Amino acid sequence: MTIKSVILSGGSGTRLWPASRESYPKQLLPLTGERSLLQETALRLKDFPGGEVDPRPLVVTNEEYRFIIAEQLRQIGVRSPQIVLEPVGRNTAPALTLAALVAVEEGDPILLVMPADHVITEQVAFQHAIAIGAKAAAKGALVTFGIVPDRPETGYGYLRSGEALAEGEGARALLEFVEKPDRATAEAYVASGAYYWNSGIFMMKASVWLAAIRRFAPEMAAACTTAVTGCTHDADFIRLDTAAFERSPSDSIDYAVMEKLAEAPELGQGVVVPLSAGWSDVGAWDALWAVSAKDGEGNAARGEVLFEACRNTLVHAGSRLVAAVGCEDMVVVETPDAVMVAHKDRTQDVKKVVARLKAEGRTLTQSHRKVYRPWGWYDSIDAGERFQVKRIVVNPGAKLSLQMHHHRAEHWIVVKGTAEVTNGERSFLLAENESTYIPLGHTHRLSNPGKVPLEIIEVQSGSYLGEDDIVRFEDTYGRSTA
Repeated sequence: MTIKSVILSGGSGTRLWPASRESYPKQLLPLTGERSLLQETALRLKDFPGGEVDPRPLVVTNEEYRFIIAEQLRQIGVRSPQIVLEPVGRNTAPALTLAALVAVEEGDPILLVMPADHVITEQVAFQHAIAIGAKAAAKGALVTFGIVPDRPETGYGYLRSGEALAEGEGARALLEFVEKPDRATAEAYVASGAYYWNSGIFMMKASVWLAAIRRFAPEMAAACTTAVTGCTHDADFIRLDTAAFERSPSDSIDYAVMEKLAEAPELGQGVVVPLSAGWSDVGAWDALWAVSAKDGEGNAARGEVLFEACRNTLVHAGSRLVAAVGCEDMVVVETPDAVMVAHKDRTQDVKKVVARLKAEGRTLTQSHRKVYRPWGWYDSIDAGERFQVKRIVVNPGAKLSLQMHHHRAEHWIVVKGTAEVTNGERSFLLAENESTYIPLGHTHRLSNPGKVPLEIIEVQSGSYLGEDDIVRFEDTYGRSTA
């Protein structure tokens, strides 16, 4: 039976600020290597020895992340992914229901449901556990994966397991989901050997999930079914019937179905498969330090970092050299527009900083200085009263929308590649070191007709320079037009 990866990619990861932002959350960041957490998740079944794997992952996300996700999947060689766009967030149970409804249109695969923002450092061990889970799922079980705890953790929910099952190799009956415990209870759980951390990773046949959600959450099942029935397809994107999906209740996979399986044993048995594969949900910076490669003093680094007399410290340098001197048990995170310094024991409190910035109306929680668009990206490298300077990179063959601005004029200087420019009634090519001026109110467009990235410097001037001063007349990527 075919296994199909279902990747849930909707979270914002505020505790990993300033690297993680609302428009570019942690699953899109390369936190532990060269690839992003999303890319690592999509490759988790690469060369899987335990059965046939559908090469097209099914990603459930929102409208804002769609182009970034499609581009990141393209970069790792994934062709024709199925990207379901949720018009509003409704938690994980509706997301999985959407995925199951899409999947059953092509058969009845086993769905491997994974959050996009987890770290798995031991892929062989992970795939071994998945093979065990697939055997149970093929027989109609609803499988979850329990992380073998290495410490009494109060920040995770737990799974209570029962007897070993005929599938062997550690698979056990799933008896109960347990909320986050206090310290003494967590210690008792770990000592018993019957409790596992709740990983949020699940496995079941698409039809089995749909039967369960129709039994336990019929209103949710109906709303999701109508949303998929009325969907439209746009390249790799599946756009739902918005009004129908908005009627869906919000609930998690655990609460909606998994905790209720004992009420309807005919739907399938709950199974927990122990997983010991270097798992982390990377919930905060101290968790990232724990799974990162370290030097002899316990220091972990990303980017250009110098340690001098430091111990057990994480430095994440995004844009420049960071030198740490005499730091112990610290976290330092540098981005082009913000720096965060915290003791490792207080990294959970980063969310309080994010809350304060939001309350003050600061945009630092929403986006990075470098902003990704479907055609490429731009970096706002300088700004002042009535001016802004951007570095813009346009991918080969891509084009910006045909647009105009009410409040600003623009100068474009080509520094790399060839630009095809529409400026009012004229269309022409610009080579390196050539420029053009776009007066306020002129219809204009920038395209890259070449085979290498086009890079320009844009100087904006005017009374208002916000990104919402754009009137689109035509857009290749389906964004709203006038």
